[in-house]
Amino acid sequence: MCGRTACSLGAELLRRACAYRDRRGRQRQPEWVREERYRPSYNKGPQSSSPVLLSRKHLQQDADSSERVLMDMRWGLVPSWFKENDPSKMQFKTSNCRSDTMLSKFSYKGPLLKGKRCVVLADGFYEWQQCGGGKQPYFIYFPQSKDDQAEGEDGDKEWKGWRPLTMAGIFDCWEPPAGGEALYTYTIITVDASKDLSFIHHRMPAILDGEEAIRKWLDFAEVPTQEAVKLIQPTENIVFHPVSTFVNSVRNDTPKCLAPIELGAKKEVKATASSKMMLGWLKNSQEASPKKKENELPRWTSQFIHSPSPKKSSADILQQWLGKEGEPAAKKRKV
Repeated sequence: MCGRTACSLGAELLRRACAYRDRRGRQRQPEWVREERYRPSYNKGPQSSSPVLLSRKHLQQDADSSERVLMDMRWGLVPSWFKENDPSKMQFKTSNCRSDTMLSKFSYKGPLLKGKRCVVLADGFYEWQQCGGGKQPYFIYFPQSKDDQAEGEDGDKEWKGWRPLTMAGIFDCWEPPAGGEALYTYTIITVDASKDLSFIHHRMPAILDGEEAIRKWLDFAEVPTQEAVKLIQPTENIVFHPVSTFVNSVRNDTPKCLAPIELGAKKEVKATASSKMMLGWLKNSQEASPKKKENELPRWTSQFIHSPSPKKSSADILQQWLGKEGEPAAKKRKV
């Protein structure tokens, strides 16, 4: 499943990170719709708002369906047919939608067949492993290449910062029966967990890996539902590491939420210069976030990054960030 995410990039940086080519091959950046409503966060839960990509044609009928816009939507789908004036009175949870029932449950089937497909953006998502003594949270994200260490110059057309995780979603637009502003909401589609993630949880979000998958999912006018749903499947192209239970409370919203920890470590060490550099990158990328005091810097133990397959570039970058160049790049789970 997917019950918590992080999306720390500021509005303009997120727009640059979502650059794409339209049907004519032109390099484009999606325009924001209601940009002022977007709030970056290291700890987003259901009922909060998150950025999503969708085709401009959903909002402008004469637009090219290959054009994209960014929009802040509430997490937890409210179907357009819901009759109550208060969406919080819904009797069922809609933050996640199982892939095996999305074409049978009316709440999801209706908008899906109408082409209301979106891509939910995040730095990564959190998942909890059931352990004997409780639950251990993990942060899960795309591998990052060496070019992803910096944001790039302001004039650069090509994004060189953090590669956002792109999850398949379904959205809908609900209008209060008594009148008022329309509410856009979404759900994240989930699938069986990939082999390397299954020890943490048996479900995972459907991740769209690569520009072609994103294009097909969003371009509802050119790609019919029957073809688009073939994209919904587990992916092995992910890395993850354990994080502190600090993330358990959605009220906690600092970089400490996604900072790597070493399981079983009895003694913590102060953050190194390299780890502070990583923290600085995250803080600078979150344009709208409040400044943190020095004593709020996360105090990490040593590196613990799991890469399900040999993803040297991603592990090496994290190793440099954490200042542990002499340690193995990734620790494997014992079986």
